[in-house]
Amino acid sequence: MIENKSITNKIMKTKVILVAILFMSCMFAKAQNVASSPEYIKALTVEWTGERFADGRPKVSDNLLERLKKITLEEAWAELINLGYFNQFEGNWKLLNENDNYIMTGRAVTAQFMPARTDLENQVIEQGKKEGRMWEQRRTVSWAMTTLIEGDFYVADGYNKQSYGTVVGSNLGNGVWARSHRGAIVYGHIRDTEDLRNIKGFNLWVKGTDPSYMRKTLLTTINAPIRIGEATVLPGDAVLAKKDGVIFIPAHLVEHIVLTGEVTALFDIFGQQRIKEGKYTAGIIDSKWSDDIKKDFNVWLDTYKGKLPMTRTELDKFLQKRNF
Repeated sequence: MIENKSITNKIMKTKVILVAILFMSCMFAKAQNVASSPEYIKALTVEWTGERFADGRPKVSDNLLERLKKITLEEAWAELINLGYFNQFEGNWKLLNENDNYIMTGRAVTAQFMPARTDLENQVIEQGKKEGRMWEQRRTVSWAMTTLIEGDFYVADGYNKQSYGTVVGSNLGNGVWARSHRGAIVYGHIRDTEDLRNIKGFNLWVKGTDPSYMRKTLLTTINAPIRIGEATVLPGDAVLAKKDGVIFIPAHLVEHIVLTGEVTALFDIFGQQRIKEGKYTAGIIDSKWSDDIKKDFNVWLDTYKGKLPMTRTELDKFLQKRNF
């Protein structure tokens, strides 16, 4: 009886090990895909509860993306820090067009590039064949670009390589604009800048330029987590790109960040008006508001002549949770 029990235990342990090996094998097989699966992207962005694209990325609304343009980098950054997100900003960019269309928002499509290595490149090309990607010339640079749709922001980690690592040129830039009507963020270098500037409405955030073409760099993943300088970027993050830097906002926090920035702007307008009227001092406005000031603010909202960026219902709901 004891011997039979021992045999049974061994069989059970063997089954558990085989199941574990099978599970790990499946996970490893999935990890070899160039493009992340919808299931993986959903797991990465599990806190998003809204609509998603077919590839699994969160579908942050066009309305929120448009409103996000008016939020300052400081407002977005400060609230992200309050929420525990410390690594979402990257500065020190060079813009393709300094004076044209230098404020952009969109939904991140991420692309990771690495130094070329023959055996890795062979594996990527073989996987690309299975995924139906263009592989005849063994050029992987455009694979992520071809997945873009309207409103996407192409975000590429080019590991800041200069010579032979220019992951965007005139052809790819035209492709990005044609598909997404947004720009691109490249942690690295680009080429063909004179031609790229001829794309009306297009802009690029880059670390530099170089005339060389991409020959020693390989695309390895699409829509996986990537590092852009000091920032961590997930597929579907809302991108807020301005002259002074770029912030990547987790999709599930975009509405909160936008509302917080908009309400802060209303606080400033109200406070500055009341200071000019002599009703309150700057010190009182900058301190925690009393119940009387809160009531005054709500009365002021009823007579506010500007256009509220949010509905009054959204605002009232937000103010109920907000500690002035």
